[in-house]
Amino acid sequence: MGRVARTHPPRLPAVTRPRLLTALLAVVALTGTTAASCGQDKPPVTVAEVGRSPVAEVIDAPATVTARAAATLTAPADGTLASLRVQPGQRVAKGQVLAVISSPSAQDRLRQARDALRAAKRAGRGVGGGDLGGQLRGTDRAAAEAFAAARKAAGKIGDPKLRSALLLQVDTAQQQYASATRAADRALGAVQRGVAGLNSAVGALSAAQRLQAQQAYDLAKATVDALTLRAPIPGVVQPGGTRTATPTDLGGLLGAAGGQVPGLDPSALGGAAQGGPPAGVDDAVPQGGRVTAGTAVLTVVDTGRLGLLAEVDETDVLLVRAGVPASVELDAVTGASYDATVRSVDVLPASSARGGVTYRVRLSLGAGRLGEGETAPAPRPGMNAVVHLRVREAADAVAVPASAVFSADGRDVVWVLRGGKVDRVPVTVGVQGADLVQIVSGVQAGDRIVVRGTDRVHDGQELG
Repeated sequence: MGRVARTHPPRLPAVTRPRLLTALLAVVALTGTTAASCGQDKPPVTVAEVGRSPVAEVIDAPATVTARAAATLTAPADGTLASLRVQPGQRVAKGQVLAVISSPSAQDRLRQARDALRAAKRAGRGVGGGDLGGQLRGTDRAAAEAFAAARKAAGKIGDPKLRSALLLQVDTAQQQYASATRAADRALGAVQRGVAGLNSAVGALSAAQRLQAQQAYDLAKATVDALTLRAPIPGVVQPGGTRTATPTDLGGLLGAAGGQVPGLDPSALGGAAQGGPPAGVDDAVPQGGRVTAGTAVLTVVDTGRLGLLAEVDETDVLLVRAGVPASVELDAVTGASYDATVRSVDVLPASSARGGVTYRVRLSLGAGRLGEGETAPAPRPGMNAVVHLRVREAADAVAVPASAVFSADGRDVVWVLRGGKVDRVPVTVGVQGADLVQIVSGVQAGDRIVVRGTDRVHDGQELG
């Protein structure tokens, strides 16, 4: 049986494909419609002349409005919100200072790291022999503590990609230190075996100590620098995070100003690593309020270019491609229609709410119009929508009502009236609209066919 246009009612959680036998039994855009009866005791059989008409095939799919990007700024260390430079709803530029955290503990760690770095540099200009092995073990312990602290802090980053990137940088620093400490260990072993002088071991140990101290200082300084929260993207500010995503700030550990999640598709609308407060509790941090490392302070949402994330059923997705136009209806704006265009179709599937297989389709969202041409309000990220994807169109097609086409012996067929009798004729179906179906071959414009009551006639039957 051939496929028909998707005629699902709006706001369905999943998309199904109606078949030709269950399509609307309507006669649309055909000429010379007549009715014939096979007898007064039987319902009428409707016959119509095949005409030409535009046919559009539309796929309906549930969707969600998405923002272009978002970034949640988190506190890099325990402290208080000393200064809040913006108001909720304010539009900010990339790099703009939004808030400042006061953290005496972070400042103390920076002072200690600075002192340790200075001491390591002084020691590099002349180290006595002493217990070089003990000094090396002490340096190793300090380095291990610094790297463990960095990894613990990285664990507070909820976004898997960002967490992986941070851990990779910590691993790289640890590998650099491990290389330096292996060189010091080899030099120390050579001295103990009497095959090298003391100066080589002292130099290698000093290099390892300086590297460890420099890395500890860099991490501590990055944390202090990140106490000044700057907007990593342009957008609109809202307090705290959200419950649907993870923070994207890396400044607390390695000096990055913050992160972002391009596209904001499934669940990237900012948020705290802890998942946010219970419902009914405001998660906004007031000026002077206490924060801990990882607390979501502010979220910046870039609404400069809104999009849509649609879920298209596997039976329909092969017809969807980049550039396909669509119209959009929003639950929140009754009577409005928005323009949209497909940007991309995901390669990997996602499970639908009904347990079937769907594919995510990303669209750019355009302007909306109300009934009388009035401009529709701009939607907000997260709003529910239904997209009507116009996947195929035929401008001047040989068209028949969907109710005229049925399946027989694995073929699409229609009843054609010739010389007062009906014959079953195989047809090739093209674009399949909600009411009309394009016929590529089998019948021509002007032929008379049965458009209603196809199950009430048989080959050779006479119709008056």
